[in-house]
Amino acid sequence: MSAYSALENVLKEILQVVKPLPEDWEKRSRVIDELRRVVESVESLRGAMVEPFGSFVSNLFTRWSDLDISIDLYNGSYISSAGKKRKQNLLVDVQIALRQKGGWRRLQLIPNARVPILKFESSHQGISCDMSIDNIQGQTKSKILFWISAVDGRFHDMVLLVKEWAKAHDINNPKVGTFNSYSLSLLVIFHFQTCVPAILPPLKDIYPGNIADGLQGERITAERHIAETCAANITRFRQDKFRPVNRSSLSELFVSFLGKFSDISLKASELGICPYTGQWEHIESNMRWLPKTYAILIEDPFEQPANSARAISMSKLIRISEAFQMTRRRLISTNQYEGSLLATLVRPEVSQCIPKAPVQNPTYGRRYQSHPPRPQVHRSIYSTSQAQHQFQNSRVERRSNNTTLQRSILQNRNQGQQIWRPKSHG
Repeated sequence: MSAYSALENVLKEILQVVKPLPEDWEKRSRVIDELRRVVESVESLRGAMVEPFGSFVSNLFTRWSDLDISIDLYNGSYISSAGKKRKQNLLVDVQIALRQKGGWRRLQLIPNARVPILKFESSHQGISCDMSIDNIQGQTKSKILFWISAVDGRFHDMVLLVKEWAKAHDINNPKVGTFNSYSLSLLVIFHFQTCVPAILPPLKDIYPGNIADGLQGERITAERHIAETCAANITRFRQDKFRPVNRSSLSELFVSFLGKFSDISLKASELGICPYTGQWEHIESNMRWLPKTYAILIEDPFEQPANSARAISMSKLIRISEAFQMTRRRLISTNQYEGSLLATLVRPEVSQCIPKAPVQNPTYGRRYQSHPPRPQVHRSIYSTSQAQHQFQNSRVERRSNNTTLQRSILQNRNQGQQIWRPKSHG
């Protein structure tokens, strides 16, 4: 068996463990329902909506991913624009309500972050949550990542594998100066844009412009325009009969991903990663990136010129580069076996979930601090796609219980999303 064949099999086994099961969808849906009841009890949030976003909405979450929540303030049919101070005060109100209600733990308000956040965990479901106010940009970004997944199924699988690998090497924690999960997803997008032949187009070919600028005025109109634009451009890209097809296996893409960013600590001093154009860009010739104040620049293609990797420190960037280099060396070396591959790619607690896999403690990094429960590797007859469909239906049904004006607004909004959401392939 070739090195790539062995790696391909191991990657598939890892995906079987980290991909969410229907019960993982259901747990998060229950948390969202519970939060809706809490928010309904807060006088200052009368009429507000509780909406998930992030990896749960983009379907790029693993069994242990956090849940991102936005409280959308009611502002008629228009996009709300609450100031930072008001957002801070509203999160304090939610924090008080969560304490009074019970069933929530580890409540921590981070008021001075770029986007004020309330962090907490569901005692019953064991799901960690990050809550923000009026995070419509985060919701829209999540939907676009979901639509991008429809272009090629390998994107979804690569993101899950890269996230787990990054956790195993302790480089997926912005609190300590390493990647956040959104940056890792953008790195995978960039890799798929720059491999030969390309799998994904530059994101300017999906939505030309800045999403942050497009989210103005009437919410239904703004969201529908973005959805229609993305859908038309994604369809055009997929139906291009003259586009070369990349037939690389998942293992080949994973190894080339590691190789592309192995010298990232050196490249980052001069080059920025720009998924919007799908190219490495010279920082000195890009006026919107100057002055350079970050160790590495991964531009947010939907909120330019924001740097999604602004939390990364120079010392951690060197360590990140070493993790890329070391992993690639191990994966392309001869005499690989399943146990050594798993020790390189996943945390010990994930490795233990794969049948007949020798468990080895890797010599790099430190053990993941919070040990997730050992999941069952069997798959239910009730498929994950069914769970996702049920969740979407329940969202529509719950929304229908609002006031007449809100019901009309939200039904139209949902209708636009359903019409323009591309079907998933692979």
